[in-house]
Amino acid sequence: MDVIPEVDCWKAELESVLARVAGRFGRADLRWRMRDYVRGLMAPVGRKNGWQLAEWAGHRDPAGLQHLLNGARWDADAVRDDVRDYVAERLGPGGVLIIDDTGFVKKGTTSAGVGRQYTGTSGKIDNCQTGVFAAYATSSGRALVDRELYLPKAWTSDRERCRAAKIPDERGFATKGELAREIVRRCLAAGLPAAWVTADEAYGQDWNFRRLLEQLGLGYVVAVPKSQQIKSLAGCWRIDQLIDEAPADAWQRLSCGDGAKGPRVYDWAAAKLPANIIFDPDPPTHNRWVLARRSLSDPTEIAYYLAHAPVGIEIDELARIAGSRWAVEECFQAAKNECGLDEYEVRRYPGWYRHITLAMLAHAFLTALAAQEAHRETAETNRPASSPSPWQKSDGSWTLCCPTPDPNSTSVSMP
Repeated sequence: MDVIPEVDCWKAELESVLARVAGRFGRADLRWRMRDYVRGLMAPVGRKNGWQLAEWAGHRDPAGLQHLLNGARWDADAVRDDVRDYVAERLGPGGVLIIDDTGFVKKGTTSAGVGRQYTGTSGKIDNCQTGVFAAYATSSGRALVDRELYLPKAWTSDRERCRAAKIPDERGFATKGELAREIVRRCLAAGLPAAWVTADEAYGQDWNFRRLLEQLGLGYVVAVPKSQQIKSLAGCWRIDQLIDEAPADAWQRLSCGDGAKGPRVYDWAAAKLPANIIFDPDPPTHNRWVLARRSLSDPTEIAYYLAHAPVGIEIDELARIAGSRWAVEECFQAAKNECGLDEYEVRRYPGWYRHITLAMLAHAFLTALAAQEAHRETAETNRPASSPSPWQKSDGSWTLCCPTPDPNSTSVSMP
């Protein structure tokens, strides 16, 4: 997704999305600063911090934009809701809700939630903040729709430190899994038209997370570690042991979606689990599955999944849902590279939510624009063939073929 110059073909869409959130800002000066901030996040600015965004917008200094993030009165959660609704409208129903977290490497100890913790951003334990996010993906595109800042116990147990960072007193410790469950509840309660949920093994191994999805009637395909226990009335097994016993003809070669180099093809094995007589209706509406994905180049490289899917689902659909998880990584990369998701200089809790939400808004707009352009190109490609020319060549000479007049036509024939 390339950041493109502001031209007439997408000015109307940008005005539409900015107008959608304008009512969340009670004063005209805040609305204009919000517009400048969002436009600056999409602009070719070297580093999207306060000074460079202010310079790009023509401000004398960054004070106005800093006030927008740190001191002004507006509700970032209300804007988040607008972003989620906008994404749902532009990308359509039946998509996949994807849960994942990403790190924001920071210096010092005063940024809300910062601490020494592992982050995939740097691939090691680093001094960083961690955000838990949800992305929504359909065949039209993908975009971030929700976010929560993870606060380690070192923060929530120190209320003075929390107050200095403007963290509300009611915000206590919550695991990343608990934050993920709250995000899912919120998205579904707001009417996000997701049909599926997927997540990596950090969330997939959480029984409470999976049980919530089942209670909400959602299908899911979530990654789990190889040590995941599979329990039934007949016994308990590790998932890797079950997969090791799969017969050779249980494996199918399937694509889990297109990647940068074309279809991502793996060997897949899947088996339905017995119904749970405690939780499941009779007859069941969904089946639980164990699922494994094996690399073609290295058969020892196997990923494991648990799934909950409507009765009658095919394995290739489960593979597609599992493969859709990478859409959230694409969202993180695009939002960081193109919309400054990670380039903020705020330290306080409200400022983090405000910057992240406005960056999500900018990314959602770019996603909607790309979906709009893809739809237009598809429409042009599939345009109905033009009427055949009346000029026909036969035996080396041209003749005119007069088509049968349309009885409903209102055109007047010339004498």
